Amino acid sequence: MPKHLAQSIAVTFVVPVVLVAAACQARAQAEKSPYPSMVPLGQYLIADQNSEIALARTGAPPSVSDGAEVMVLGRKGYTTAVKGTNGFLCIVERSWGAATDEPEFWNPKIRAPICFNPAAARTFAPIFLMKTKLVLARKSKSEIMQAVASAFDKNELPALEPGAMCYMFSKQQYLNDEGKGWHPHLMFFVAGDAAKSWGADLAGSPVISANDPEERATIFMVWVGQWSDGSPAPAMAH
Repeated sequence: MPKHLAQSIAVTFVVPVVLVAAACQARAQAEKSPYPSMVPLGQYLIADQNSEIALARTGAPPSVSDGAEVMVLGRKGYTTAVKGTNGFLCIVERSWGAATDEPEFWNPKIRAPICFNPAAARTFAPIFLMKTKLVLARKSKSEIMQAVASAFDKNELPALEPGAMCYMFSKQQYLNDEGKGWHPHLMFFVAGDAAKSWGADLAGSPVISANDPEERATIFMVWVGQWSDGSPAPAMAH
């Protein structure tokens, strides 16, 4: 598959990550984007809370998601709708899980069910939850990027724990306009730029990587053969 698509899916969790360019270039990109700015909040919401809970749980097999905490998005941010028992956290990510320079950062169609393991729930999910608060405060993309960077620098965001990972197995996922459902996959989060240490992106390697400077991590993706409901996934392209 095209590498740019793999990167886009990785950081929609979220997307290819590039440093923000000069203001004139950013304006030019915005003009080309089908989603140049945030649309009314209601378009990002799921009206029925039970539907969002059910969708969030499709991020992982029931053996994982049935015992997970579930958070849902409301007008004041994500709140816990179901308390968990196994340390996992399942949510439906929205478009701002992407890097701020991604054209689909404001795409209201994106629904990305994801289930974080305990290490990722404690130390990676807080980045997305912080970005959500900034989005709801109507901050610009540059303000969001700056606020997240400042939070890292001041240790207001936790250091990434070893073993942090997540499931993205939902057949109902909509990750972006090009990839849409893509493939079920596992994602592993490693601090810094670590692609070489995993042998990612090499010929014959099943591991795809996306360096994510804004979240100060490398995201590794490994495709799996079935969706969370047990049905077979599409064959991998070569």
